Amino acid sequence: MSATLETFGVPLKKASDTDLLKPLKNLITSRYQTAEQESYITAINELVKLRTGAVCRTLDFHESSLETIYRYYDQIIALESKIPAAEIQVPFKWKDAFDRGSIFGGRISLTVSSLGYEKVCVLFNIAALQSQVAAAQSSDNDEALKLSTKLFQSAGGIFSHLKGIVHASVQQEPTPDLQPDTLAALSSLCLAQAQEVVTVKAINGQMKDIIIAKLCSQCEEMFADALKHLQRESLKNLWDREWISKVAGKQAGYHALAEYFQSKVCNSKKAVGEEIARLRHAIELFKSSQTRSGDLTFFSDHMGRAQRALDDAVKDNDFIYHERIPEVKSLAAIGKAPVAKLTSVPDKFSTTFTDLFESLVPVSVQQAIVSYDVRKQEIVSAEIGKLRESTQLLNSILASLNLPAAIEDVGGEKVPQSLVDKSTAVAEAGGCDALNKMITELPELLTRNRELLEECERQLREEAESDNQLRNQFQEKWTRIASDKLTGTFQANAQKYRKVIETAMNADSTIREKYDGHREGMELLSGGPASLSAALPSVGVSTNGSNPAIQKLKQLMEDVETLKAERDAIECELKSATVDMKEVFLNALATDGSINEAAISTESLGRVFGPLQKQVKESVDRQEGLVCSIQESHKEFSQASSGSGGEREEMLKKLASAYDNFNQLRNNLTEGTKFYNDLTQLLVNFQSKINDFCFARRTEKEELMKDLTQGLANQTVGTAPNPPAHHQESAQGTPRLPPARPPPPANPYQGAPQALPQAGAPQAPPHAGAPPAQGAPGAPPVYGTPPAQAGSLPYPLNPSSMPTPQGYVYQSYPVYTPMPQGYNPYFQQPQQPGGYPGGYASPPYPQQPYSVYPYPTQPQQPPQQPWPRQ
Repeated sequence: MSATLETFGVPLKKASDTDLLKPLKNLITSRYQTAEQESYITAINELVKLRTGAVCRTLDFHESSLETIYRYYDQIIALESKIPAAEIQVPFKWKDAFDRGSIFGGRISLTVSSLGYEKVCVLFNIAALQSQVAAAQSSDNDEALKLSTKLFQSAGGIFSHLKGIVHASVQQEPTPDLQPDTLAALSSLCLAQAQEVVTVKAINGQMKDIIIAKLCSQCEEMFADALKHLQRESLKNLWDREWISKVAGKQAGYHALAEYFQSKVCNSKKAVGEEIARLRHAIELFKSSQTRSGDLTFFSDHMGRAQRALDDAVKDNDFIYHERIPEVKSLAAIGKAPVAKLTSVPDKFSTTFTDLFESLVPVSVQQAIVSYDVRKQEIVSAEIGKLRESTQLLNSILASLNLPAAIEDVGGEKVPQSLVDKSTAVAEAGGCDALNKMITELPELLTRNRELLEECERQLREEAESDNQLRNQFQEKWTRIASDKLTGTFQANAQKYRKVIETAMNADSTIREKYDGHREGMELLSGGPASLSAALPSVGVSTNGSNPAIQKLKQLMEDVETLKAERDAIECELKSATVDMKEVFLNALATDGSINEAAISTESLGRVFGPLQKQVKESVDRQEGLVCSIQESHKEFSQASSGSGGEREEMLKKLASAYDNFNQLRNNLTEGTKFYNDLTQLLVNFQSKINDFCFARRTEKEELMKDLTQGLANQTVGTAPNPPAHHQESAQGTPRLPPARPPPPANPYQGAPQALPQAGAPQAPPHAGAPPAQGAPGAPPVYGTPPAQAGSLPYPLNPSSMPTPQGYVYQSYPVYTPMPQGYNPYFQQPQQPGGYPGGYASPPYPQQPYSVYPYPTQPQQPPQQPWPRQ
């Protein structure tokens, strides 16, 4: 005995084609560095192909079609975890799955500029396609029935899942197919059909009658629940006509089957009276099933078997058993076997999924990495600053004591070897000529940056003046948003860059003053040993070379060099210490669902930089003891030495100080040049954003003026007055007056600004390379906005979104202002003891006003704020 299977699937939603390439490319390039941008272009193109194949083409009701739509949905989920869905401002348009349109061809549809809406609609189509593939399976094949059961359960689980996420994702009234009541009805229908497939498989497999009876009883209950949902007043007109009738017929039919198979159980127990009662009730239900469904063949095979079984049972009872036939209501209820259950939505549908944007980290991880880098840079800057400050203090003390030159100047006439080495090092570094060249270049770099910033400010100022002029001219007709409400972040960032430039100018002045103060000594060092020998005064008396303090001082000078070498090594370790926090933050996000950046960063930084910070402290502490020993030994050396070399000693001190300042200035100038070059790149990017904004505002202005002009031109002049009565007297023989002169044509530009072009006047050609105006052939679409109507804006603007020349929404420049790295114009060393000025410090430095913005090695894009919904 076999049973046939008549299931039906849910229709799919229809999607309209849309442009994903440009908005995604614009979003990713605005968020990530230039070096990473190109790697995503191929991924975006592949995503576009995936969407086209999954939602823009008609899919066959086959498993291969499921894999196509699975891959696209999985890609949406992966992308949504890395870029907030609301930021992808693409107008996704989907039609209602059950709307059959009207005689005029209209269909219910909804357009929402959010990736979350796209995800919901694709997920609906996954469930719908699963139900269609399940319904297409053959009832004669066990594997096909297993697949059908699996797909119906999955579809029911998806529809149930959608009930809780639609309104949060769409954030407005959805189409009827996505209403909670609709989704609940579809979920219960799919679950009932999954139970039906299991029941048919059990019947075909000739399982025990008691089990089949329980499966049928459960099936009847599930179809009753589905029928209750489908018959809701708000949903009745949504479904195909046959849906409710078929479900009602199946409810009665499976109730009949439950009674029929339970009667077979009674037959095996020789309970003939109950068997007859159940068979009679089953036949009544089979007839009811056919009536409800409108199909006389509905369950006809089973009805025939039940009728034959009833005839046999009645005959046996009449001749053999003579049992009383009980009332149906008094019969024991048939047990239930709920086998089909809703399947939860999996993390990944596709078994062959490959993340196209694998290297694109989630926004929360990206922000955590940026915060970690800030904390790391602060530690590195502070520790290196301690080392360099201590070294500068040590150098100033040694220079004030004329060490190590004093202990090498035993003859009184030769140039000390340490001074010869310093002179050689200065000459190899280019001497004063190299410093002069770098100092000369700084004003040029400064001027370039200042001109870029001034051009940005000029563009913003002119755009605001133009907007105010037209606003005063058109009054309330000028409906676009005022410039000052859109350019707040631009103005704030311009002020920050202005302060950075002013502070850098002060630092440049400090460098010039320090250079002028030590220029004479630097020039002597640049001249080599011969120049030094001629410049150094001769004392004429030999110092005491046998003084024991000299040997002690020499040993201490070796300790100084060892200490400096150790500090160089520590500084290199501080700069090169790196930890890949990407995986750490990704694991934290996957485990906890959020990232405790402060705790994770503190623990990681303590583990990496803790030992180095300890070494820095030990080095600074060791210097204190070393300086005390040097001062005591130098005092002994001075008491035992001749006091006749004061002028020579002062010259040696001057040369030692000039050498230290030469190295410091060279480092400052190198870093200053890098600072200005990095700042130039940031300002170029800043200017590019302002250019895009101003171009979009010009386009908007032109469109609005065009709408205003067309509105004035289309104004009606009014009806002409009726002719006076004496004009009609010509009909009675009075002389006919000449016809009245027609009124002059309406001036279409009446009330318009004087700047409007006159008809026929030649128009200025558009700017070379400018894109066509919105609506012109070849013009790019404006995403997330309806077509502009006369008298309205071509697309809405608000303080955080404006159109770019490419036509899609532009993210206004954020308040966060990136700064270049390597040259800190805010840090100034205090005056050092011993008469040696600290002057301009080498980077990195303890951060001052902009400590939260560590100077990046490369110019960094600021984190973008979510784009507002249109």
